[in-house]
Amino acid sequence: MRALVYKSTGSWYDTVNENGEHWRARMKGAFRIENITTTNPIAVGDWVTLQPENTEEGNTAMIAGIEGRNNFIIRQSPHNKNLNHIIAANLDQSVLLATLKDPKTSTGFIDRFLVTSEAYHIPAILVFNKKDLWTTKEVALFEYLKAIYTKVGYTVISISTYTNENIDELKTLLHNKTTLFSGHSGVGKSSLLNSMIPDLDQLTGDVSKSSGKGMHTTTFAQMFDIPEGGKIIDTPGVREFGIVNMDKEELAHYFPEMNALISDCQFNNCQHIREPKCAIKQELAKENPAISEERYLSYLNIYETLK
Repeated sequence: MRALVYKSTGSWYDTVNENGEHWRARMKGAFRIENITTTNPIAVGDWVTLQPENTEEGNTAMIAGIEGRNNFIIRQSPHNKNLNHIIAANLDQSVLLATLKDPKTSTGFIDRFLVTSEAYHIPAILVFNKKDLWTTKEVALFEYLKAIYTKVGYTVISISTYTNENIDELKTLLHNKTTLFSGHSGVGKSSLLNSMIPDLDQLTGDVSKSSGKGMHTTTFAQMFDIPEGGKIIDTPGVREFGIVNMDKEELAHYFPEMNALISDCQFNNCQHIREPKCAIKQELAKENPAISEERYLSYLNIYETLK
């Protein structure tokens, strides 16, 4: 029996088969350790093969196999920096939900998410929430950031889950697609899900007044069906986005505006920092460069963290 993984809680998985039936499933012991290099061998969004069990608990099954993935997105495990964690699999796109205040999402965090999405060939959308809280300062900052990221080629929109402003525009972007939702705790992912999916009633949390950071309300990754068509995979709030399985030499390829110029550098192994006749450095020196200074600084900061 073929089924789609909707939720992972560690040892058990909530799945739905092709007839719409819900099954609780677990892995066979041997499958758990065979050729596994991540903390979670099976992720939300995976298609698996189930073998039903004869128990009094109802629809329970063993996971006999996992189908090949179209793609997946991965990050450093939040519990062990030496291990990787698959966030979700078989995605059409990703959405980073960001905020300009309460809490503030840094451009460094945004760029780390975009680099990871580029590395795994997953189109990314930037959605800035809590528009109802913006003053003139935040409006100007949003327009500034929107100009930077739309110039690169990303879709950028602003919304308010409090007033429902531009929620319909976001629904159009998500229609009939499987979309990963990510972002810091406190940016409003649960509130957004509640506004998009009637009767969901996801638990929402406040921002800590002492730290300015959100408090976790989502514990496990979980997929939800959008009534109008499509699926959303909600993930626990992320404080940091650790990039894994990437060498320093690869990084510039995942900044689209830099990737377009790499072939014009004098040296094939140019790292775009101190090398002579670097096309990227030459572009940055122009009056209206195709590469923003903020994005280049993010490149340098990420570069220093990679092996």
